[in-house]
Formats: sequence, structure tokens, C-alpha cells
Amino acid sequence: MEYEIEGKFAQIVRLGFSKADECWASKGSLTAYDPAVNWELKVPGGVGGAARRVLSGEGVTLTRVRTVADNSEAILASNEPGKIIDWNLDAGPVLTTRGSFVGAYGPAVDIDVIVTRRAGAAFFGGAGLFLQKISGQGVVFIHGAGDFIEYELDRGQSIMVSTGNLAAFADSVDYDIQRVGGVRRALFGGEGLFMTKLTGPGRVLLQSLKRMSGSSGQAT
Repeated sequence: MEYEIEGKFAQIVRLGFSKADECWASKGSLTAYDPAVNWELKVPGGVGGAARRVLSGEGVTLTRVRTVADNSEAILASNEPGKIIDWNLDAGPVLTTRGSFVGAYGPAVDIDVIVTRRAGAAFFGGAGLFLQKISGQGVVFIHGAGDFIEYELDRGQSIMVSTGNLAAFADSVDYDIQRVGGVRRALFGGEGLFMTKLTGPGRVLLQSLKRMSGSSGQAT
């Protein structure tokens, strides 16, 4: 399988398939495809995965795409403007926040929904109690509202991130929250009571625009 990320204001992923190639796509992201491309709705992780996906807000099912002929094509896109970036799982698993997962392909891609490690981060960090974890072998396509801001954190290095600006981060990165300070800063600073604290090592992808409230970036 080959792929190319195209566009400027609202990017797409153009996938080129060989016979019997397969990929996962977020529900609602399959924009166009050749007649040789077939798809069905599937639940990654079985019954347990379905329960966690319901609670995560990502939707119960994903779209499983297969092709029966060489030189066929499909296009994936998010449901809101922004950029798409690829994440090679050879570098390790990635955790995606709600609405940022577009699709993934590879010989052995595992998609699960996990509980945030720290309770405070789960309820006040802006990404919710559940995060989608993609691991295995392959490439993941991640959507960011606006432009991407990328960090490669060293071990022990931390950054503070405003709620809603976190798109995805490596499984090796620690995800926590930190109070912003006094009451006046919390009430009038526009950032709320807490900021997300990310500590390396690992890759972090921020989005320059906060994702639209209530949008998961995909149909549910």
C-alpha cells in the first residue's frame, strides 16, 4: 500500500492499494473509493472493546477497508478543517485524543481504548477518561485542527498544554494535569483551572486550534 497526504486547508489521505490490502478508517472518514474497494463496520477488540468505545465517545465501530484488485484507491478525510500527519508505529504506540484518529494500515495494527493512567488527568486534562491506543506494525493517520505543533521531548522534559490543543502523543509520554495558579488567573485567563502537563520521553502532536466542542471528528 502507498499513501500521499494532500491539500492545504483541509487535508486528505490518498491510499493506493494492492490486491488484498486492508486498512482501518474512523467511521465517517471514507470519502471516496474505487469499485474494487469494499468496506464494513467492525468493532476492534470485541465485546470489551465495544464497551470502552461507547464510553470514550469515539463511536462503537470503525470502518474496515479491503480491496480485491491491484491499483485501486480510497480517500480518507476528517470532518473538519486541519492537517493530517503520519505516525509510524515502528517508533512505538500512539495515544490519540477524541476526533484525531483518521485511519491506520499495516500487517498487524491493534486499536484499543484505554483508561487514562492518572485520575486527575482523566477528569480535568481535557482529553477525557479514555484515550484511543494504536499499536503494532503500520502507519497511523492523525488529524489536527489548524496546524500541527510537534515536540520531541527528552526524558524528564515537560511542556504545559492548554485544554483542547492536544492531538496525540507517544505511549512513553506521561500525561498529567497542573493547576494554573490563583483564582483570578483561572477565572480570567481563558485557560480554566488546569493545564495538561506532558513529560517525556517521546513525540507529542499539538493542534493550533482547539477542536470544536462536541465534535469527535467523525460520525458516531
